[in-house]
Amino acid sequence: MNATRSRPMLTAQAPHILVVDDDRRLRELLARFLSENGFRVTVAKDTLEARARRELFIFDGVVLDVMMPGENGFDFARVLRAESDIPIMMLTARVDTVDRVEGLEIGADDYLPKPFEPRELLLRLNNMLRRTAAATAKAVEPADTVSFGDFIFRIERGELRQGNELVRLTDRERELLQILARKYGETVPREEIAGDEELGERTVDVQINRLRRKIEADPSNPVHLQTVRGAGYRLLVD
Repeated sequence: MNATRSRPMLTAQAPHILVVDDDRRLRELLARFLSENGFRVTVAKDTLEARARRELFIFDGVVLDVMMPGENGFDFARVLRAESDIPIMMLTARVDTVDRVEGLEIGADDYLPKPFEPRELLLRLNNMLRRTAAATAKAVEPADTVSFGDFIFRIERGELRQGNELVRLTDRERELLQILARKYGETVPREEIAGDEELGERTVDVQINRLRRKIEADPSNPVHLQTVRGAGYRLLVD
């Protein structure tokens, strides 16, 4: 019985790679190999066609040949890097160190000389996408610590310090500061501050004033915890 290798089911969540190379045989090989290993693949024979593909699709990474007729890969990589942070792997038959350095200086994430082993390309491509995903997640991860004036507030711990001194907060003051710190710079409505409790606006105002006495040099003229008239409050951080 002949065993056949089953191709993985590709979903809309599979990484979408743009392969740009003027070598038709290599384009077809990479498209087949990457598809068999869980990627969606779109190919282009030159940078003009690559631009047209980018008008139609959003790509997670680019595998880009350096030497092509017309606009070369270096010039196209410059354009890509100026427009976005998309991961770029450059392919070239030229093995000069100067070429590798130029590609990396342009902003390419990896550089693979031809001929190459497809499994090595797959490994490098996966590593490149993981690094980019990790960097993106770190960039968008909300800060756990905010600072304002002499104060530093650890949001999850609910810990407020002035310099090295721990500032004592009541449970309600801690919750209030956590609400404001998680949306620092934004106006938080009084209803959101009140939460599920049936607190009147006056009660919220009293709680805000108590907190101001602990974090403001002049509570009557607050710098950090400001009132947005008719809307709510906002915390301004450094």
